[in-house]
Amino acid sequence: LRRLIPAASRTAAHRLAVYAQPLINSNIRPLAFGSQQTFALLKSTSAAFQRTVSPVVVTCATRQTEGPAANKMASGKTMIDKRIGFVGSGQMAEALARGLIAKNVITGNMIVCSDPNPGRTELFASFGATPYQSNIDVAKNCEVLFLAVKPQYVSVVLQEVRHTLTDNHTIVSIAAGITIDKLTEAAGPNARVVRVMPNTPCLVAETAAAMCLGGKAGPSDEALVRTLFEAVGKIYTVDEKLLAAVTGLSGSGPAYVFMAIEALADGGVRAGLPRDIAQALAAQTVLGSARMVLDTGKHPGALKDMVTSPGGTTIAGVHELEKAGVRAAFMNAVVAATNRANEMSKM
Repeated sequence: LRRLIPAASRTAAHRLAVYAQPLINSNIRPLAFGSQQTFALLKSTSAAFQRTVSPVVVTCATRQTEGPAANKMASGKTMIDKRIGFVGSGQMAEALARGLIAKNVITGNMIVCSDPNPGRTELFASFGATPYQSNIDVAKNCEVLFLAVKPQYVSVVLQEVRHTLTDNHTIVSIAAGITIDKLTEAAGPNARVVRVMPNTPCLVAETAAAMCLGGKAGPSDEALVRTLFEAVGKIYTVDEKLLAAVTGLSGSGPAYVFMAIEALADGGVRAGLPRDIAQALAAQTVLGSARMVLDTGKHPGALKDMVTSPGGTTIAGVHELEKAGVRAAFMNAVVAATNRANEMSKM
C-alpha cells in the first residue's frame, strides 16, 4: 500500500494499511488501487477509515462521485477563483495545498510555488501546481501569497516581492513569532496581511488554527482565509495578543498529546499488552474522546464523570493522575510555551 500511494504521507499510508488490514486478511486483491470498487472495499473494512483517513489519501484513492462537492467538481466550479502562491513548499504548504484540492476549494493549476529544494517544487507540480524559481514570479502570478518559510526569512521574502504586491494581494504568514508589525513593515503599510498559527495535524487535515488580521486586511480577507483553512481543519479569529496563547495551546499541543499517547501505550505494555495494540488503543482512545468533546459540546469534566463509576477502575486511575499533578503539568506546559512565544516575538 505504501508503494501504491507514493504521494501520500508516511503516516497516512500507515493508517490506510491498518484500516485495510481486514481486506488483506480476506485475501481480496484489488486489480487497480484508485478504482471505485477498490475504494468501496477499503471503505467497508472499517468505520474508522471513513472518519479519520487523511484527505491526502482519499484524493490518491478516488474522486468523489456523489454529493454537493461532486456536483461542483462535475460542473468545473471551485469555491474560490483566486490563485494561491506558496513561497516555501514544505510539508505544511503541501498539506494545505492538497487539502484545498481535495475539498475542491481550488484546482491544482490554480497553485504556484517556489522552494530552494527542486524536489519540493517537483512534488507540487505532480498535482498540477506551477513551480517558479523566483519568489517574485510567484507573487506576480497569485492573489493569495502564503509565506511558508522559516521565520528568519519572512522579512527577506517580503522585501524581495514588495514592489510586485498590489491591492489585490492577501498575504498569509504561517511563520511562528513574526508579528503583524513586522509583516507590514516588510510588505508595506497598505498590505493586507493575515497572521495564522496552524499546527502539525494540518498534515492529516485536522489542524486547529487561529488567525489575526493586520494592515489593510478586512472581512473579505478573513472569510477567504477561513475558507482556505477549513479545508484542513478548524480556524478561529483572535486578537494578535492572544496568538502566543494559541501557540502554547494548539501550536505546541500536539507534542503534549503525543506524549500522553506514548505514556498510555507504555502503561498498556506494562500491563501486558503487545506494543502495537497498546499504541493503537491509546491513539484511538484520544481520537474518540476528542470527538465526544466536539460532538456533544459537554464539558470534559462531565464526560470524565460519565466514565468514573464509584469505587471503579477509572476513578482509581484518575486518583493516580491527580497525585502525580498531571492536570497542573499540562497547564504549566501551555503557560511556559506561551511565555516563550511572547519572548520570540520580541526578538
